[in-house]
Amino acid sequence: MTTGLVKSPKHLSAHVYDSLFRMIRERDLRAGDTIVESRVSEQLGVSRTPLREAMQRLEADGMLQKGANRSFQVRQVDLKEYLQSLKVREVLESEAVELALERILPEQITAARDATREVENTNPYDKLAHWKADDLVHHLFIKNCGNHVMTRLLLSLRMSTQLFEIERLSDRLGPDSREHELILDAIENKNAKAARKHVANHIRSLFEFAVKTTV
Repeated sequence: MTTGLVKSPKHLSAHVYDSLFRMIRERDLRAGDTIVESRVSEQLGVSRTPLREAMQRLEADGMLQKGANRSFQVRQVDLKEYLQSLKVREVLESEAVELALERILPEQITAARDATREVENTNPYDKLAHWKADDLVHHLFIKNCGNHVMTRLLLSLRMSTQLFEIERLSDRLGPDSREHELILDAIENKNAKAARKHVANHIRSLFEFAVKTTV
C-alpha cells in the first residue's frame, strides 16, 4: 500500500524496491519464482512503472534475473556459489573490519549489540529479526570501512548469500549471537587483530554449517 509519505516517483520506486526486497528475504517470493507484474503491482498499490524500476535495481543488485520469457525471476543461488561467496566475504570482511575500527561510533555498537541480544531472547524464533540483527553487525564495518568499492562488493555478496536457502536457519541463532558478540567486543576495544580473527571465524562457521546441513 502507498502512504502519504510516498509522493515522488523516486520515493515510490524506493518504496517498491524495499517491499520487493522484504518479500524475497521473507521467502514470500522464493528462488525461481517469476514476478507477475499485474499481481505484485496490485498487491503494492502501484503502477507498473515504479515496479519495473524497482525490479531493474534488484536485477543490478543480483536479487532478480531475466527468465526465458523475459520476465523477472528471483535468482537461485546454489551451494557452490554460496560457499564461494563466503570465501570472498571472509577475506574482504576481515579487511573491512580493521579499516572501520576508527570510524564506528559507540552508539552504533550498542544498537548492534542490543539487536543481537533481543533476537536471541525472542520466542518464538523470528527469522526476519535474525536477518536484521545480522545486518546491523555486518553493516557496522562494511559501511564504515572507507572503501566504497569494497562496500558495494560486500553488500552485493551478502545479498547473494542471503538468497541461499539455508536449512535449519534457526539452528544458527545461538552460534551467530555468540560470534557477533565476540566481533562487537573486538570492535569496541579497537583490537584489529581480534576483530579480523572473529570475523573470519564467524564466516568459516557459516561455511561449515552450510556444508554440514546441505551436503
